Amino acid sequence: MNTEAYRQILTRYWGFTSFKPLQEEIILSVAGGRDTLALMPTGGGKSITFQVPALHMEGICVVITPLIALMKDQVRRLNSLEIKAMAIHSGMSGEEIDIALDNCIYGDYKFLYISPERISTRLFQERVSRLNINLVAVDEAHCISQWGYDFRPSYLKIAALRQLIPDRIPFLALTATATPAVAGDIMEKLEFREKNILRTSFGRKNISYMVKRVEDKAAWLTNTLRNIGGSGIIYVRSRRRCKEIAEMLTANKFSADFYHAGLPQDIRDRKQSAWTAGSTRIIVATNAFGMGIDKAEVRFVIHWEMPDSIEEYFQESGRAGRDGKKAFAILLYSSSDRQQLESSLKKKFPPVGKIKDVYEALCNYLQIPVGSGKNTVFDFSIRDFVSKYRLPVIETFNSLSFLQREGYVEFTEEINNPSRVHFVVGRDDLYRFQVANEAFDDFIKLLLRSYTGMFTEFVAIDEDSLARRSGLSRDAVYRFLVKLSSLNIIRYIPGKKTALVIFTEERLERKALVISSDNYLDVKDKHVFRLNKMIDYAESATRCRSELLLDYFGEESDRCGICDVCRERNELDLSKYEFDIILDEVKKILTGNSYEAAELVSKVSLPPEKVIKVVRWLLDHNKIVRDDNNLLSWREPDLFSR
Repeated sequence: MNTEAYRQILTRYWGFTSFKPLQEEIILSVAGGRDTLALMPTGGGKSITFQVPALHMEGICVVITPLIALMKDQVRRLNSLEIKAMAIHSGMSGEEIDIALDNCIYGDYKFLYISPERISTRLFQERVSRLNINLVAVDEAHCISQWGYDFRPSYLKIAALRQLIPDRIPFLALTATATPAVAGDIMEKLEFREKNILRTSFGRKNISYMVKRVEDKAAWLTNTLRNIGGSGIIYVRSRRRCKEIAEMLTANKFSADFYHAGLPQDIRDRKQSAWTAGSTRIIVATNAFGMGIDKAEVRFVIHWEMPDSIEEYFQESGRAGRDGKKAFAILLYSSSDRQQLESSLKKKFPPVGKIKDVYEALCNYLQIPVGSGKNTVFDFSIRDFVSKYRLPVIETFNSLSFLQREGYVEFTEEINNPSRVHFVVGRDDLYRFQVANEAFDDFIKLLLRSYTGMFTEFVAIDEDSLARRSGLSRDAVYRFLVKLSSLNIIRYIPGKKTALVIFTEERLERKALVISSDNYLDVKDKHVFRLNKMIDYAESATRCRSELLLDYFGEESDRCGICDVCRERNELDLSKYEFDIILDEVKKILTGNSYEAAELVSKVSLPPEKVIKVVRWLLDHNKIVRDDNNLLSWREPDLFSR
């Protein structure tokens, strides 16, 4: 197959002369018609792997992603490259979706981005067979797996597309984080015709992973940031702490700001742009900060608190050092962190009765009668909802998440939908209207000069910009738009910023709402398993941090030599082979037994002076404990249970 054509597309649109590792192999795989699962680390260039082959083939690529903000950002980027792309998501009206699908069927669009819950709607299913689809790309593919950390039932409906489109069309599943179990689940749930996984190593040889056990995190942070150069991210778990830490850093003369999902979209955009451009050095953020980050020279990512899973930690810490230069990924861990995790675990899984209470309150809040509401989209303010029904915020949010996991609703992030305008009359009829209605003539000319494409689709407009250009007040601009809409000259949809709730099933009576205890406990067990793996990582002091992370994703690796564990081991002046043999023998001898130090050393096969170094190191790192009788034993971790 001629790979030069793909390189020419890469150069023409993105300016690169060569592909990143694995990109070309993935492109050739899907171009050959093969279903493909691509595992690529954060920043590996996943979008190129479907955008390049789709541009080379005749037809349109359907891209499925759960993140509306990311979807809109990618469409904007493609359009800026003069590549026609369209997005369909739950924040759009039925009329907008109808027009968008018509444009994809009859126009020369190359990409259709769609949120997964839209796939099962009647409108999409009626039209999809008329789309000339060349490839289906499934982003964030781990969401299809119940073993994954971010399972979404709407993803299970993606495979139904295979019944609506020709068999020859390949599926490309993309994710940055997947264990072997999740990878197998993705291929099974997407009904791959054959197993086909392409992956790069998840290893990041330039990142030094570290865990710092500190009680006064603020003091450690300010001292450390004075000695680390460059730009970075500090991840925290709460919005309140996010702002507090940023203000503490600012008070200590650091260039810092904060970012979380509760801020208006324009403010979030401004903060992210300032950090990306380098005018802000440090951004303190919740996990809402991550989508669309395009900054290679991040020198450090610090986690103030522990994430819930290795997947989350690996993805967030992987935002450091994308330029290939030395970078640090540091997790701060204190004695109180375990208690906080245990407390958050209880809030993460509200009692089944509470989940049903939230469901009933939600249905009443949105005024949905029993037996109706399926596939209906509602604007939703969780702040107003919990205030009206006097519900605890965290428990309510987690109840909504569980209802989403059970497949009753979809709950989207807040989206910033600008105002949109579409001319519903043709150019000739519009001209006759302008001649007969001189009062509207100047304003219509202003619209047509300011924006293009309004005769074929809904186009985003900015009332403030129109007001500045025309010399009118914003209110006058709004009145013109409303009046033209009432006269059926245009369709005008005012902008809004809101989260959305989509009822994927009709409202059920409480007694019919099934949240099985087995499923509930199964979900909890999987969450606890991932949490325990994260605690293992934080509390391990004997194994290379990079090895631990890669082993979780089923990848074998050698010691990195630059993490905190490796650095301390290097000071022992022992080879990896010697250290590992002594460690394995000591663990085997002391598991279930207790010995004096001298007797323990005598039982190990390597020279005593080397065994003593390792035993002392294990004592210092609390892997071996000494009792009141001076006997040594292996310390077993005390992890969470159900």
